[in-house]
Amino acid sequence: MSFAARLRNRERIVGYWTQLPVPAVQERIARHGYDYVCFDAQHGFLDYQAILNGLIAIDAGAALGKNDCAGLVRVAANNVALIGQALDAGAQGVIVPLIDTADEARAAVRACRFPPSGLRSYGPMRAGLRSGPETGRMNDEVACVVMVETEEGLKNLEEICSVDGVDGIYVGPADLMLALGGRTVTDPEKTGEFEAALKRIADVAAKAGIAAGIHTPAGDVAARRLAERYTFATISSDLNHLDRVAADHLKLARA
Repeated sequence: MSFAARLRNRERIVGYWTQLPVPAVQERIARHGYDYVCFDAQHGFLDYQAILNGLIAIDAGAALGKNDCAGLVRVAANNVALIGQALDAGAQGVIVPLIDTADEARAAVRACRFPPSGLRSYGPMRAGLRSGPETGRMNDEVACVVMVETEEGLKNLEEICSVDGVDGIYVGPADLMLALGGRTVTDPEKTGEFEAALKRIADVAAKAGIAAGIHTPAGDVAARRLAERYTFATISSDLNHLDRVAADHLKLARA
């Protein structure tokens, strides 16, 4: 079963986030059995070549670990060229940031699909190794996930979730907290409002029959969100883990 099919079935899925342009890191991560690894082309240090090399590494790592690990890309913007490029490189899905309206969600869907249902230009230079040449099948095997993380996006949540072709929504907790008026991305005074917004997002996605995903800082938080009706969760990132572990070991050495 493809990653997109699993997502649409609302299976429980756990992924990892990568921001570093080091394919050997992504290959190792894919060996552990994560359901996906997402390349952050919005805030990470990843250009097109790094994403291409990383997606190849994901496939190699999954083969070594004898598991299924999909490569996803969080694109920099809701742009048909950027989305098409990520999919041509072999991404099995995209996460599209800063979706505020149903029309913007429809644009993201159309960028993921070949005509007549979309605007994606035909040139699956690497994606064609996995599926093709039937464009209908290739459309089915691509997951389109849109991010709800702004005040406007929350206002239009039901309409966004009802857009045909949106396979899932994804929460960026930091931007969501700021959208709710938080003074910082972890403002304790906004915790109640933040948790209420998370519950509403999961409930609306469930009612619409689409996947609900969220970024989390650690595995135990991911487990909690999955128990709260989120169907997929991403754990931290390679950059954050490297930073934290390096600091922890330095403390131990100097203790």
